[in-house]
Amino acid sequence: MKTKQLHYLIILTLSLFSCSKLDEKPAALLVSDQFYENEAQATAAVTAAYRKLYDSGQSLYNGLFQIGVEMATDDYEAGPRARNAHVRAISGLTHDSSNDRMEQLWKQSYDAINVSNIAIDRIAVIDASKISETARTRLTNEAKFLRALHYFNLVRWFGGIPVVLHEVTSLTPENLYVEKAAEDAVYLQIIQDLKDAETLPATYGAADIGRATSGAVKSLLAKVYLTHKDWQLAADKSKEVIDGKQYALFDEFADVFNVAAKNGKEHIFSAQFKGNAGYQGNSLASRSAPADVPGINGDYADALHVAGGLYESYSTTDKRRAVTFVTQIVSPVNGQLYTLATPQFNKYYDPAVVGNQSQSSKNLSIIRYAEVLLIYAEAVNELNGPTTAAYDAIDLVRSRAGISRLQDQVPALNKDEFRDAVFQERRKEFVYEYQRWFDLVRRGPEYYIRILKAAGKTLAAARHIHFPTPQRELNLNLKLKQHPDWVGF
Repeated sequence: MKTKQLHYLIILTLSLFSCSKLDEKPAALLVSDQFYENEAQATAAVTAAYRKLYDSGQSLYNGLFQIGVEMATDDYEAGPRARNAHVRAISGLTHDSSNDRMEQLWKQSYDAINVSNIAIDRIAVIDASKISETARTRLTNEAKFLRALHYFNLVRWFGGIPVVLHEVTSLTPENLYVEKAAEDAVYLQIIQDLKDAETLPATYGAADIGRATSGAVKSLLAKVYLTHKDWQLAADKSKEVIDGKQYALFDEFADVFNVAAKNGKEHIFSAQFKGNAGYQGNSLASRSAPADVPGINGDYADALHVAGGLYESYSTTDKRRAVTFVTQIVSPVNGQLYTLATPQFNKYYDPAVVGNQSQSSKNLSIIRYAEVLLIYAEAVNELNGPTTAAYDAIDLVRSRAGISRLQDQVPALNKDEFRDAVFQERRKEFVYEYQRWFDLVRRGPEYYIRILKAAGKTLAAARHIHFPTPQRELNLNLKLKQHPDWVGF
């Protein structure tokens, strides 16, 4: 949906959900018994569920992924102004179950799931005279898509997790204390939600741009299959998106991060940001911006882990490097050119808000067409080796970047070599887009440890391909057990 209209509905919804401490009726009763009465309220409630992706502060897709997950990779480290000891612990791989970022990942994800669950349950019982069946189905499936996305993140972070599918309406032990489901069971639920949601519209009118589409569902489903190593299903579903011709790569990589091109042909599903309008800016722009250049006023809390060699991995002709990183910057105050000590991330820097990058209006892609192409290339290779179709898919991404086609450079790769080529392409394509940790860990502990130790993060261990169940959750729910890899740490 248009950012302005999306945020207006969110603010309206949140105001309906809130109450002062003097209210006689608690907010939960207002939500359950008095809010879900018609189509407009159902729409506003699901719109509020989108807000859980990128709420104010350090929310899931507005910084928490970076400081809570990506710091534990070879590409990132806590920057000079990252003062939180828990963030620095993740960067140095000394985190444990008491880490407050782990707690927030868990807490915010389940909070978002709860909002989706309430919407799914309550929209189902709205009187037929107050909502069309088309709207009821669409809004329910939007909520299922969001629920699936959050469970997909949780199962990759924590392994087996509790699966809660309905609104908690009573404080019974059965409702409050839920055991972990096995990872495969979690994936089955994710896949079921996404299959239900595949009937979402392919497109929306201008007022609803930004909502989940059938293309977003299919693309996320392809990624779920890939992560679960269901190679044929991943190949088939990503090919379905490709053959649908609804999406395409921008001609220029820079346009992926151009405010004027937001929600364009490559953007399949994105976290929506809009600064300087009483809404929500993209905090990554400020977190990565220089702190010592007059007038920039950056936080420099997210830094490149130089020893990982990411910057050097780009060829000099690769257009992505100059978009992804900045090495020199002109001060808007004195006009002087400053050379930075190390390259700094630049994808979300918004020139429209030079002195206040916390108000960056650049969206954050949750999934875009370049990833669908690389999902297809990887899945086909796992099935049949590096076929022409696999080469063609990866080479669309490489050609847009301005580098030679893989099939021209190394036309006779074997399966293992091609797999590594895909992962290297993913690394360079999706810098600062919350992808690296997921890519490293899905190849297993040996791969993760080897890559991290080569980058100088010598404490990398097998347990780091998951995060520990937060100790706070273990204390509150005695049916929860710590992940086996983290017992004793």
